[in-house]
Amino acid sequence: MRATYHHGDLRNALIEAGIQLAADGGPDAVGIRPAARLVGVTHTAAYRHFGDGGELLEAVRDHLLDHLASAMRESISRIPSTGDPATRAVQRLEAIARAYIEVAPSSPGLFRTATSHAGLPPMVTTDARPSGFGMLVHVLDDLVDTGVLAAERRPQAEVVTWSAVHGFARLLADGPLHELPPADREVAAARLIEMISHTYARLT
Repeated sequence: MRATYHHGDLRNALIEAGIQLAADGGPDAVGIRPAARLVGVTHTAAYRHFGDGGELLEAVRDHLLDHLASAMRESISRIPSTGDPATRAVQRLEAIARAYIEVAPSSPGLFRTATSHAGLPPMVTTDARPSGFGMLVHVLDDLVDTGVLAAERRPQAEVVTWSAVHGFARLLADGPLHELPPADREVAAARLIEMISHTYARLT
């Protein structure tokens, strides 16, 4: 289906087309020419907004990471704003992990594209708010500040936690765990979150 755009909004239309391409084929499917075809413009017009396919892929990836961060904020928003700060910090850690796991299987192509960056994920979204990874770093710091996590155990905790959640989510999205029945997925996800919580957020 051809994407449409309003005059002067070609850049966003190309990003939306790139998202559609990513949903169908992952990051390798995102390119200037196929995006231009979806929008209905010449590739020459598209190159006025993106120098090459890599720039378009980066814009698509940023958009998807913003969406992932929004899902995490929504998950965190369900946590009561009152009560013990330590308990709330633990609940935020679990909410971040749960949102990441829930988003991944909904569109494997988009998930692969969102996480196709080199190195660690960015700390902020395109509107300068904490990204999903940034939220994870902040909540781990809060666990130290509230006395849940010993300071000497804090270094690299975000890397370990992100690796565990990302690996599990990738296996669910388009790996061997993709065929698990929904009930088994929920049990496995709950056990993973419990493992992370017990490792870095055990309340005494």
